[in-house]
Amino acid sequence: MMDKTFALRRQEVVGEAPMIADFKTRWPALFHVREVSAEFKRITTIHLQSTFFSRVDAHSANLMKAYAKKGGVQGRKIKTIMAPMTQNDTIEVRRECILKGLCVYLNEDPEKLVKEYLDVDEGAQTAIAETVFGIFVIRAEGAEPGDNPVDVGIVLEGVEVMSNLGNVSLAVVMLLGLVYALNLSYPQELRYTFEVLQKIILELDGHKLSNKAQVLKTLLSR
Repeated sequence: MMDKTFALRRQEVVGEAPMIADFKTRWPALFHVREVSAEFKRITTIHLQSTFFSRVDAHSANLMKAYAKKGGVQGRKIKTIMAPMTQNDTIEVRRECILKGLCVYLNEDPEKLVKEYLDVDEGAQTAIAETVFGIFVIRAEGAEPGDNPVDVGIVLEGVEVMSNLGNVSLAVVMLLGLVYALNLSYPQELRYTFEVLQKIILELDGHKLSNKAQVLKTLLSR
């Protein structure tokens, strides 16, 4: 059914630019991991999750080398972000650290992408409802760095469009998929991070890069 209605959905998304809440009401089936990946493949012909994760993993060693060379405030922030890997070096924690570190490396704020709350925080739902574009993580009070979160989800225009994603790296790839599925623009404060994810990691429309992205691409190709 989602295959058969693809053309109608694209016409609606591109031509009418509906509000997220309205679109989610009309097409609730789209907002699931399998369907986000399927929609992305319909648009780009690329397998979203396998391509994204395999290329992030392939670039991880060189990205960490690049991060290690950063000094000053950026270098200290990256060290803090990478610290959970010393306590829990699972692939999910590693990918999360790599992706957050990428934001800092590109001089962007990872908290603009991923906002964390405690499960006892009474203001969490209000803050989530005020989020225009991003990922939320709910952690248990007293949790150690690297512990599994209580919940991970995606918010667009104040609407919680996906939840129970399990880890930040899956949420990032789903958010990227939703950008394509819903024909959204990247937020200005994260434009370099998403440029790298799209054009270097997924190799989509990578013929024209900003100076920041080109420098990073050159480092990763060595």
